Parts: sequence; C-alpha cells; structure tokens
Amino acid sequence: MKKVGIVMGSDSDLPVVQKAIDQLKKFDVPYEAHIYSAHRTPEEARSFAVNAKKNGFGVIIAAAGKAAHLAGALAANTTLPVIGIPIKASVLDGLDALLSTVQMPAGIPVATVAIDGAANAALLAMQIIAVSDDELAEKLDKSRKDASAAVLEKDKLLNS
Repeated sequence: MKKVGIVMGSDSDLPVVQKAIDQLKKFDVPYEAHIYSAHRTPEEARSFAVNAKKNGFGVIIAAAGKAAHLAGALAANTTLPVIGIPIKASVLDGLDALLSTVQMPAGIPVATVAIDGAANAALLAMQIIAVSDDELAEKLDKSRKDASAAVLEKDKLLNS
C-alpha cells in the first residue's frame, strides 16, 4: 500500500492535522508526518516533494495557515496528488489560507478541503490510494455503510 505524506507548515498546525493522522490510523494506512515550511525551510519541503514518489508515497496532504503556500509549493515539485488543508491561524479565520490553497494556477492542481478539514483530507487521500487497493476500498465502503446505519438508527430513535 502506498503511504500518505503529511506536511504541516508549523507544529502549531498539529492539533488540526491530528484528525487526519487519527483517520489514517483507523484504517491502518501507513503515513509519515513532517514539519516543513514553504517559507522557512523551502529546500526541505521541495526535497520531500521531489522524492515522494520514489519514497513510496501515493498522495501528499499539506496543512498550512495564513499565507498557506505549502500545498502549492509541494504540488509544484511532484505529480502526486496534493490535498491542501487550509488552517484557521489568523484574524481572517482561515479565509486567507483557504484562498491561498485553492487559487492555484493552471497546471499545478491542489485539491482543497474545508478550513481545518483534516479528517476529510485523510479520507480523500485514502480514496485516491483505494483506486488501486481493493482492501482499502472495502474498508472505506464499510465505513460509509456503518456511518449511514448510525444516522438511520438515530432517526429511528428520534421518531419512536
């Protein structure tokens, strides 16, 4: 199974990113997490992206707040799918990070989830890997069915 790379711009992003890590652990998906800044450690971030495919990664999740150039900087250096998590880290409530992450130029795509949407970033990363991993696809299908059943059970309790 391909690994998921998680890169956050600062250790202050970890409380949000932890939700992605928890999802990956729940599904037994291998991952590595790193702190590389697009601005403060650009060479390390670039090296990670350039070497990600040969190092066994299938997708990269990038989390950053404020200027939030990390996802784009990584995407510019790999053809692996990159999923950006805009982090609410400023007085603009994450809108600045959202716009920095989602507004990519043609030719350098970045999939973007909601502000602080780390759990969905992990699920999307797993769905990408599951395209070529039937076992993971089955786990994801089962999780969706279980979630649906839980909602219907709550509905049943509400109306009884």
